[in-house]
Amino acid sequence: MALRKATQEALATAGAVRMADDQVGLGLDVVEIARMERILARTPSFAAKVFSEQERAYCDATAHPATHYATRFAAKEAVVKALGNGFSGGVGVRDIEVRRNAKGRPYVVLAGRARTIADSIGLREMPISLSFTHAEAVACAMAITEGAVAASEKRVDPMEELTRQFKDARSMLDELPATTVAEKGEPAYVPPSQRPAEAPSEPTLFEA
Repeated sequence: MALRKATQEALATAGAVRMADDQVGLGLDVVEIARMERILARTPSFAAKVFSEQERAYCDATAHPATHYATRFAAKEAVVKALGNGFSGGVGVRDIEVRRNAKGRPYVVLAGRARTIADSIGLREMPISLSFTHAEAVACAMAITEGAVAASEKRVDPMEELTRQFKDARSMLDELPATTVAEKGEPAYVPPSQRPAEAPSEPTLFEA
């Protein structure tokens, strides 16, 4: 079933806001396959202007080229959104190329202005995901920067922090002198490590 127009617009604009240095950029885009098919039929030169030779070779070798052209166009849009830039400031559609590794997994190659922007934000990884239905092609891209990785590594596990605080508190208590007298005439606190050993008591028997 085709996505509603409102849903398409929401996905198309998601992730377009430039991210902070310690955040992961996210880009999403949806392309209508039938529209891509009409563009390719009406303007044969469109594919050569927008897609690399390697991208065209892959798409043209499939049973439904328009579907794969649509997914790659969606990927280009998703990538520039993840970078927080969009197709502006000199970034062109040929600056983003979608390739496939030996296992068939898609990956992105950046060039030109897109590569410059990626370097400026400290891009470390750019994983992408491509999918399609009979009507729409959907792409998702993530811009993982060095800052985002560093921020993630600095985050403290709550349980580890609680354990550390407990150990610190226990150490402070053990260092208190046994002669310290509490206020209001209460008995002095004796740290566990300074308490005399107690004789084992007789076990309590519980009868049914």
